[in-house]
Amino acid sequence: MKTMKTMLSLAMLLAVCCSTQVRGDETKAAAKTVTVKLKSLELALPTTWVKSDQVSSMRLATYEIPAAEGDTDKGELSVFSFPGGGGGVAANLERWIGQFSSTGRKLKVTQGTGNAKSSYYLADISGTFNKPVGPPILRKTQSAPGYRMLAAIIVMENEEVFYLKLTGPEETMKAQVDAFRSSFGGDEKKEKPFEF
Repeated sequence: MKTMKTMLSLAMLLAVCCSTQVRGDETKAAAKTVTVKLKSLELALPTTWVKSDQVSSMRLATYEIPAAEGDTDKGELSVFSFPGGGGGVAANLERWIGQFSSTGRKLKVTQGTGNAKSSYYLADISGTFNKPVGPPILRKTQSAPGYRMLAAIIVMENEEVFYLKLTGPEETMKAQVDAFRSSFGGDEKKEKPFEF
């Protein structure tokens, strides 16, 4: 009987060790990145973010973000660049903020310096998202409570401007905040509040 208890204890210890090893390997896999070059912008994206086949003349690229446990929707990263800059920092931030219902909306907007001497403006918005449905020209939306958007405007040293918009359910986005910010060299500790 004593031998049986000892064997069960050893089996449980081995299971815990193996489980820890698997979680460690998953963390390492999640931390792996690949460098993606889009015009003059270089991003270090997690290898778990998969490039989408979705084609749009307005987007430089689209990536699917794996859903967190319990979320049914995946996240999506879209990257844009427009000739002439695309309308200015404040106007674009306000447009993104306006994609969320004002009731219960949480918002934080900061600015900082990223890779290659670029400056960036970052909006972190959560609440009920007016999720676009169908072709953009139709301007149809669907109410999506419990969503979050991380949206960055990156102004390169050569004055080229890029727009990154990461959207998805709250838990999925929560798991990707650090990866999104580090993809363009952002540093939360060095950011300052952005004043409109």
